[in-house]
Order: sequence, then structure tokens, then C-alpha cells
Amino acid sequence: MKNDYNSLHITLAHRLLEHVRAENMQAGHHMTEQSLEEVLGASRSPIRSALSYLRDHQVVGPQEGRRGLYLLKSADELGEFDERLNISVEEQNYLTLAREKMAGLLPTVLTENEVMRRYDLTRERARRILARAANEGWMEQRASKGWSFLPMIDGPRACEESYALRQVLEPAAMLMPDFSIDSEVINRVRKQQQALAGGGYKHAGYAEMYSANANFHEAIASLSGNRFIVQTIIRQNQLRRLLEYQASVDRERVRRQCLEHIAILDLLEQGEREQAAQLLARHLGNASIEKVAQFSRLVD
Repeated sequence: MKNDYNSLHITLAHRLLEHVRAENMQAGHHMTEQSLEEVLGASRSPIRSALSYLRDHQVVGPQEGRRGLYLLKSADELGEFDERLNISVEEQNYLTLAREKMAGLLPTVLTENEVMRRYDLTRERARRILARAANEGWMEQRASKGWSFLPMIDGPRACEESYALRQVLEPAAMLMPDFSIDSEVINRVRKQQQALAGGGYKHAGYAEMYSANANFHEAIASLSGNRFIVQTIIRQNQLRRLLEYQASVDRERVRRQCLEHIAILDLLEQGEREQAAQLLARHLGNASIEKVAQFSRLVD
């Protein structure tokens, strides 16, 4: 009987793959629930399901004469799996809901019954998809009946507005009085950026590349000591995720962005916060120009 995985299990599976790449793990590495608890910030039960999900997709598996699950591929061979993992029925329906909203095919309010009929879902699956959309910041459950869509990054103009906000907020976060360097955070983010810039960008899946970018910006925001800045950046990343997944990937641009991220980290560790803030502002400004042009082509 096929296991019924929810969005948490799939999310943890992606984060586990990111960890494998960041640590450059090789085929045969023993993947234990205990060792992953702190890394993934989750309890053993959902981690067990995430590992089972990866086993179903032949990412991990048993070894003869040994207990537990082991990597079947090395870190640099895992890029293809992100795309494979993203084709789960629930993930497809979630992204279809977002795409149809951005295409203007849906009303401003949806009921669970309408979602069930439109996407041929059970009530449980429909609720999970709607709850995920709410958790990622582009829907909310109404007090009376149904679910409402919230403003989302649904085109070039919204994309430009989002980058304008981030270009003001993120560099300013670096200059706040409570900003402090956390070496553990910096090293974790640096490993992820170096893994992509060093060759991972050639084969990484959409989910991994988006996650690495979002992790960098959220990590820098977290160093500001201001919880509201962190919440705002997380929300912006959640909103842009859906639009990012529709765009074609310029892998050389991904490599260039990772190198810029590393340069910003270098400046922060050297105590050059003002220079780091200036570089981040230019980085976001250039990204805005490129993304707005890219999304303009999508809607033409």
C-alpha cells in the first residue's frame, strides 16, 4: 500500500537533500533519524516519513547486512531528484492552484467543495493544499465560509514592488544597532552558496536553487535582531516562490548570484557592514531588473 505523504514530509525531504549537498555527502552515507532531528528541526516521526518518501523515490535505500537507510547517490548526483520529488500529485495541485490564480482563472473566494471538484481531490487533500497556501502567505481562511486569496507576486509590477521593498529593508537590516555576526549561521549559508557556485548550479533542481537563495536572505535578516524584519523577508520569499518556479532558469545567473552572496558574507565577517549593505543593495537592484524583464516575457 502506497504511503500518504503530506506537505511537511515533502518539505523535510527537500531540506534533507539540501543538507546532503551542503555537507557534500557521498553514496553510502548512513541517514539516521537521530542525526537529522537537529538539522531539520523536526521530530523523528515526520523525519521517518521524509526518509520513507525518499526511499520511494530511490534517493535512499537499505544496504545488505546493515540496518537503516543509506544514500544511493552522492551529493553532486542528486540534482535530478528535486524535479522528480516535485511531481507528487499534491504538489502538482498546489502549484496548479497558484498558477490558475495568477492567470485570473479563479474567483477571489474559494470553498473547499469547489477545490475538491476542480482538482478532483478528497476533502483532506483539499484542506492540506489550502492550509499550505495560507501558511505560505497567499490565502487565508474566512471567518464565515471559504478561503480568500491575499495579494501575491503575480506579475512584473508586483515583482518590482517586492524587490523595491527588499532593496530598502535588507541593506538597512545590516546597519541596525543589534546586528551581530553568528559564525554558525554564516558558515551554514556559506557552505550552501559554495556548493552551488562550485558546480552545483549546473544540475541543481529548481527547489534547491530557490531554497538556497531564500535561505541566504533570511539568514542575513535574522542577524539584524529584529523579528519583524525577519518575518517580512520570509513572507516575501514565500510570495515570490510560486512565480519563481514558473520562470526559466539561467544557471549562469545562479552561479553569479551565489558568488555575490559569498562576497557579502566575506564583507560581513571582515566587519565591513556598510560595504556589505551597499553590495546587497546593488545585488537586489540588478536582480529586480532581471526578474521584472523575465516575468514581463512570461505574460506577453
